[in-house]
Amino acid sequence: MTTAERFRALHERPEPFLLPNPWDAGTARLLAGLGFDALATTSLGVANAVGRTRATRAEILANVREIAEATSLPVNADLENCFADDPAEAAKMIDAAADAGAVGASIEDHTGDMRTPIYDFRLAVDRVRAAAETARARSVVLTARCENLLLGVNDFGDTIRRLQAYEEAGADVLYAPGLRTLAEIRAVVTSVGKPVNVVMGFADPSITLDQLAEVGVRRVSIGAALSRLALKSFMDGAREMRAGRFGFVAGLPPVAEVQRFFG
Repeated sequence: MTTAERFRALHERPEPFLLPNPWDAGTARLLAGLGFDALATTSLGVANAVGRTRATRAEILANVREIAEATSLPVNADLENCFADDPAEAAKMIDAAADAGAVGASIEDHTGDMRTPIYDFRLAVDRVRAAAETARARSVVLTARCENLLLGVNDFGDTIRRLQAYEEAGADVLYAPGLRTLAEIRAVVTSVGKPVNVVMGFADPSITLDQLAEVGVRRVSIGAALSRLALKSFMDGAREMRAGRFGFVAGLPPVAEVQRFFG
């Protein structure tokens, strides 16, 4: 099977698969060494790595290439809103991600403007349709994201309506980041016919993988949570050092254990 075929097949398994989000070649190799089946980029993780809250189009594509080249695992690219309002221009980002080595890609309906954070319904659907046509031509699994719940648009009915329209427009995977409860997740899964991605960076952390499987989730990601966890560990250690204490070194993994993944 090709990498693209392997990635598509993961969505067809009866149980959900885990899609962790590295932010560089090193974290990609660590995750591959730990036995994950696929990887996804994180635009926030990329931004944080360069000391900003937003990454540029070029930085995101360079990161996709870096992670795709780091391991043999399929890579799904977090492309935000594809850096374009126009459907045809947005679809070019799917092409660029495929050129960088991605076999999956996402498109959001977030405009990037907090005054009007979500694209008009018709334009949002047209953008997904254009992206889906390009994704199909490049054998890329397209994930369509409705960003309502993350951006304060607390209209669950509109979220469902959009996901259903994105499915009809050709999306392969549906995704509404910001779902928090198992009941909300179940409502989304039962409203569409395509696989649903759930990000556990925002959901109730007591929800288990078995429970997600029971309600029909097919893919589970973590967004920038691992990146944020790494930054927290870094800051905790730095604060301890700043206070003149070094107890944090007692919990470090042996150098050989880490290097084993980088062999």
